[in-house]
Amino acid sequence: MTAPRSFLSRFFIGIWHFIDGARKVVLNAVFFLILYLVILALIDTADTLIIQPDTALILRPQGTVVEEYSGTPLDYALEQAAGSVRSETRLRDLTEAVRRAAEDDRIVRLVIDPAYLWRIGLASLHELEAAVAEFKAAGKPVVALADTLNQQQYYLAALADEVWLNPKGIVWIDGFAAYRNYYAEGLGKLEVEVNLFRAGDYKSAVEPWVRSDMSPEAKENNLFWIGNLWQQYLETISRHRGIPLEDLSAAINEYADRVDAADGDFARFALEIGLVDRLMGRPEAHLALAQQGAPAAGSEGFRQIDYRNYLAVTGLKKPLASGGKVVVVVAEGEIVRGVQPQGIVGDVTLSEKLRNLVEDTEAKAVVLRIDSPGGDAFAAEKIRSEIQVLRESGKTVVVSMGNVAASGGYWISMGADEIWASPSSITGSIGVYGILPTFGRPLEKLGIRTDGVGTTPLAGKLRLDRPLDPDLRRIFQRAVDRTYEDFIDLVAEARRMSAQDVLDVAEGRVWSGIQAKERGLVDQTGTLQEAIDAAARIAGLGSDYRAVYDERELSPFEAFLIEIISTVMVRFGPGVTGIPDLPGTMAESVLRDLRVLMRSSGGLTVAAHCLCDVE
Repeated sequence: MTAPRSFLSRFFIGIWHFIDGARKVVLNAVFFLILYLVILALIDTADTLIIQPDTALILRPQGTVVEEYSGTPLDYALEQAAGSVRSETRLRDLTEAVRRAAEDDRIVRLVIDPAYLWRIGLASLHELEAAVAEFKAAGKPVVALADTLNQQQYYLAALADEVWLNPKGIVWIDGFAAYRNYYAEGLGKLEVEVNLFRAGDYKSAVEPWVRSDMSPEAKENNLFWIGNLWQQYLETISRHRGIPLEDLSAAINEYADRVDAADGDFARFALEIGLVDRLMGRPEAHLALAQQGAPAAGSEGFRQIDYRNYLAVTGLKKPLASGGKVVVVVAEGEIVRGVQPQGIVGDVTLSEKLRNLVEDTEAKAVVLRIDSPGGDAFAAEKIRSEIQVLRESGKTVVVSMGNVAASGGYWISMGADEIWASPSSITGSIGVYGILPTFGRPLEKLGIRTDGVGTTPLAGKLRLDRPLDPDLRRIFQRAVDRTYEDFIDLVAEARRMSAQDVLDVAEGRVWSGIQAKERGLVDQTGTLQEAIDAAARIAGLGSDYRAVYDERELSPFEAFLIEIISTVMVRFGPGVTGIPDLPGTMAESVLRDLRVLMRSSGGLTVAAHCLCDVE
C-alpha cells in the first residue's frame, strides 16, 4: 500500500500541474493563431489590395518615431496582428513611402494625420520635411487633417499646403523647455550619500542627485542650444505657413491674451493668425477630399491607402545597382556593454556588425546613423575602435546624426571620415562623470551595520552599504579625469583641433547641429540621404549605387511568420481602436534617472552620457 504524500509534496505537484497546463494552453493558442493567419493568407485572393488611380497616401505615424524598432521585427509583426496601436514608427518607412509615392502616378495627393503621434525629434521632422518637399516638387498637393495638435504634431502638419482643423480643435505651441526633477533634498532626508565624480563644468547629467536646482552653468548652456532649436522651429513654421516670423513669435508669446480675445475659441485663434487654413470636422474633410480626388466605398470617404500598406504593395523602389552599396548601420539608444536588442546600443552587438562589414566586399561605404545620448565610456571607445578598423580596411565611414548624438554618441563619431548632423541634432556634451550611491546611513537607522576585515587597505571598501573611502574617492575622480583627457585628445585628433580649442567647446556643453558645425565639431549639416550621397561620393561610387540597411537576419520561422502576417495586414488592414494613452512623462523621467543612479551595480561606471531632452 502506497504511503500518502505529504502536504508539501502535494503542494509542489499541484504547482507543477498548473505550470504544465498553462504551458499547453499557451502552445495551443500560438498554434491556432498561426493556423488562423495561414488560412487568412491563403483564402480570398481576390481581395488583394490594388492601388487605383486618384488615390491619396495617408501618412499616419503612430507612437514614437524611431530610427529602428525596439525588440525584433517579429515583435512588431505580432503587435500588428493583435490589432493594437503601434508604439513605434520607423522614420525611414515614412520618408520612403512619401518619396516612392512622389513618383507614382496613381498617388495624387498626400494626407498627413498626426493624431496618433506621441513623440518625434526635431531632426526626424527635418527628414520628413525633405521627403514632403520632394512630393510637392512632383506637383502633388499635401493636406493635413487634425482635431488637436501639440507642438511636434503641428510641425508635421505645417509641412502641408493646407491644414484643416476641427472647429473644436486646439493648436498648442508653447516653446521648448528643459526641466528636470532634482532629488538632493529628498536623498538628504533619507541620508543616502551620492558620490559624484565629474569632468566638465557644464556636465549636468547627474546634477539632480547632488543639487536641488539647476546650476547656473547648466541654465546658461541649456538656454543657448534650446534657444537655437526654438528659432529653427519658428523659422520653419514661418516659412511653410507664410506668417512673418515676428508675428508668429508675438502670437505665441501672447498666447493667453490672444485666446482671450478670441473668446476662448482656440480654433478661431489658430485660423486668425494663419496656423490653419480651414475649420472642419472629419466627415466634412473626407467629403472634400473625395470631391477633389475619388470617393471610396464604405466609411473611408475618399480613395486612400495607408503608408504601411503602400510600402508592402509597391515593393522595391529601384532595381539593384551594380556600382557597389552603401550600408546604413543604426546606433540608437543608450550605449552599454554586451549583447543588446534593438533600441539599445550594445558594444558587442554593434562591434560585431561593423566587423562583419570589413569582410563584405560589396560594401564600399558605411553610414552610421546615430541617435544616442551616450552611456558607458568604455563601451563607446570599443565601438569607436571598431569604426577605425573598418576605415583602415578601406571602407568609407560617414556618421549621420539624428535627434541626439551627444557625449558617448559623439565619442563614437570620432572614428568616421566625415560627420553630418541635422541642423537640429543635439550633440557635443564632451564630458564624463561617475556616480556611486552609498546607503550606509539609511541602513544604520534600521539597525543594520557593516563590519569585518580585509587583507589590504582597499579590500571590502567598495560596498554600497559603507561610506565611500577617501582613497577610493581619489581613485575614482582620477579615473574620470583620465577618461575626460582621452575624450579631449580623441576629438582634437579627429577634428584636427588643438586640445585648447576642444576644451573651449567641451566642459560638457551641449550644441545644436548648426552650433556644432560653427565650432568645428561636425563637417556638414543635412539629411540622412545627403550623408549617404556623401559616403558614396567619398567612396568613388558615383550615382550608380544602392543603399541598404544592416538589419538582423531573420530565422526561417520568423520570416515565414512575418510574411503571413504582412499578407493578412495588407488584405484586411490593421485595426486602430483609438488614440493611445500618452506616456507618463514624470514617471518616465524618474525611472530613467533611477536607472542612471543604479547603473553602478556595486562599482563605478565612467559614463559619457547626456540627459538633454527637449519638451
